[in-house]
Amino acid sequence: MNLPVLLIALGALFLVGLAADAIGHRTKLPRVTVLLACGIAVGGAGLDLIPAELQALYDVLSVVALTMVAFILGSSLTGQVLVRHGRAILSVSVLIVLVTMGLVAAGLWLLGVPAPVALVLGAIATATDPAATQDAIRQSGQRGPFVDLVKGIVAIDDAWGLIAFSLAVVFAMGLNGAADWHLLADAGWEIGGAVLIGAVIGLPAAFLTGRLQKGEPLLTEALGLVFLTAGLSIWAEVSFLLAGMTVGAVIANTAPHHERAFHEIEHIQWPFMILFFLLAGASLDLTLLGQLGMIGGAYIALRIGARLVGGWLGGALAGAPPAHRPYYGLALLPQAGVAVGMALIAAREFPDWADLILGLTIATTVVFELIGPVTTLWAIRKVQDTPGP
Repeated sequence: MNLPVLLIALGALFLVGLAADAIGHRTKLPRVTVLLACGIAVGGAGLDLIPAELQALYDVLSVVALTMVAFILGSSLTGQVLVRHGRAILSVSVLIVLVTMGLVAAGLWLLGVPAPVALVLGAIATATDPAATQDAIRQSGQRGPFVDLVKGIVAIDDAWGLIAFSLAVVFAMGLNGAADWHLLADAGWEIGGAVLIGAVIGLPAAFLTGRLQKGEPLLTEALGLVFLTAGLSIWAEVSFLLAGMTVGAVIANTAPHHERAFHEIEHIQWPFMILFFLLAGASLDLTLLGQLGMIGGAYIALRIGARLVGGWLGGALAGAPPAHRPYYGLALLPQAGVAVGMALIAAREFPDWADLILGLTIATTVVFELIGPVTTLWAIRKVQDTPGP
């Protein structure tokens, strides 16, 4: 390892993140989009300035950063929030997943994509990017029912997405003449095991943390929980996002002596997010955008339309303010690593269509990584400026 190069690169990226933060405040652009764009500029698609030593840290940084995001989102699911918005969170999240999967799959099938592939791509379209969504919320500085609802949806969205994806793959294999039901068991363990690990860590942590400094976990305590949760989740092959969310929710609801759970994680989260998004941008391959074609364009249009329709229907079912309903889907457009992970599994199960599934997912993820945070921030600000019922 070339230590001087690594340290110089880290210092430069932190300064780039500081500049991105300033640009975001002055232009009202999402910091995530600015960071991704900077990452593209200095990555392989641009000047190719990221040293291999730093690129090798991407997996570790992404897991740590996303687990922190999951902790914070989970801690927003307090009993008070669930009492006030639980019905809306459930309605909007489920409707968005169902409508996204159904509309994208049906649209691609009508355009000539084989039914099994269309079904799998529809399920992949349900995945979101909790990191980009949460940072857009944080940057907006807004509070209120709409923001609480979006946080709650993002916190549980991956669980619904994993269930939908697993069912879609099984049915797609059935259409292809080779159904394999072990995928449902795998999905059950990934979700149930994550909740189990989250509870096993969260319950004792709720009692033990926040004692040395009254009312708040110390930074060391917070980081210890983050790394412990991420490591055990990966070892057990469960979702570290769902495990982190569970730990956050458990502590927030069972630690009455905490004035604010994970306040220290919010302090340390941003440096990790800077490196995560810059390296994510550096890894994006823009040449894939030229290969999207009609199917890729249709996938993007169908997913955007489905999010809008699903968000509106879910909001209507939950009795959300009519002025808020058009914006739920726009706030949930970001899509990233979870979708790519689903695509890798689908490519393994359907090798004949692996190129189509992987190429389309990765290319459209680039698009949604860049435009998603913009629409999320715009939706939050738009709702804030919209008079209530």
